[in-house]
Amino acid sequence: MKRWSYQKRLFNGDESNHIPKSEIHELSLSKELLKDWQQRIQIYQNKLFKGDNNIHQQGSLFSKDENIRIDAIEPLKLTPLPLSFWRWPDCPHQGPAIYLVMDQLENSESHILLYIGETIAANRRWKGSHDCKSYLSAYSEALANVRIKSQLTIRFWSDVPQETRSRRKLEQILIKRWLPPFNKETRRHWSTPFTAEIN
Repeated sequence: MKRWSYQKRLFNGDESNHIPKSEIHELSLSKELLKDWQQRIQIYQNKLFKGDNNIHQQGSLFSKDENIRIDAIEPLKLTPLPLSFWRWPDCPHQGPAIYLVMDQLENSESHILLYIGETIAANRRWKGSHDCKSYLSAYSEALANVRIKSQLTIRFWSDVPQETRSRRKLEQILIKRWLPPFNKETRRHWSTPFTAEIN
């Protein structure tokens, strides 16, 4: 019994074991850690980018509501836009869409899919505050600190259900399939280091 109370005191009450959040935020991520993190995601997603549909997935490859083939989406064939596209006077995309935030890895043709979202209005969704913007900012800063280049883009897939519920269902199936690290459903899977302070 004494051991248990000592352990509890060690981890819960002892100030010497407590690291303030401000100090955690200041810890820098090494180049090796960041490269390894990117590579783990790239190895998993690479088969999907190449159209390999034999990856074990939860859920169906079809959206029953709209009979849309989930494997029909080819992210690399979608037009890449800068993340600041929403500031343009004329937005190239309107209406419902699934959007994908991607990064092209340094010195490579390989990409990683960082975030999948859905919207009723592609021209307005990225305006204002968005959790993913904070994660992308922290990600870009961490890469810049260790001199790793990033080429972040956003791409829109407009061949999606008009009805919000069906579109959200499609979004969830795609998240389970691609496991993008900045979606809340998959952060723990990749031990995403850029979201710890923002959760």
